[in-house]
Amino acid sequence: MAKNLVIVESPAKAKTIEGFLGKDFKVLSSFGHIRDLSHKEMGVDISRGFIPNYEVSTDKKETVKILKKEVNSSEVVWLATDEDREGEAIAWHIQSILEEDNLLKDKEILRITFNEITKKAILESLNKPRKIDMNLVDAYQARRSLDYLMGCLLYTSPSPRDS
Repeated sequence: MAKNLVIVESPAKAKTIEGFLGKDFKVLSSFGHIRDLSHKEMGVDISRGFIPNYEVSTDKKETVKILKKEVNSSEVVWLATDEDREGEAIAWHIQSILEEDNLLKDKEILRITFNEITKKAILESLNKPRKIDMNLVDAYQARRSLDYLMGCLLYTSPSPRDS
């Protein structure tokens, strides 16, 4: 059992980073986004103030299952996704899914970022953990919701040729 679980976006990064950290760390990949706006129901609830409705992506259910299992046997969870709004959203989605199942109750959850995959950068990031930046998450949600709604409008709007 590794005391620390580090979750990154990329499987290639996971292998490299795990080599830098030692036996007290296990590094896993989320393989990018693990959930998205619902395809079964309306993905954005316009009537309730444009609230996004998320679901775990079908192709990520096994990844989520593995992450949950590893969180159960860890003391500290490090969310080490990219520093941009997409990475921040991925970290937030991971944390949200783990909280839904009450898996973080007795865990410490920390957010770290780094700009290069070097031992020095990774170790330095562990000394500067932070919380998830909800401003970046909100920026992601606004952009994703707008993309979704515009896609719905374009898909359902009649073509000018239909007039």
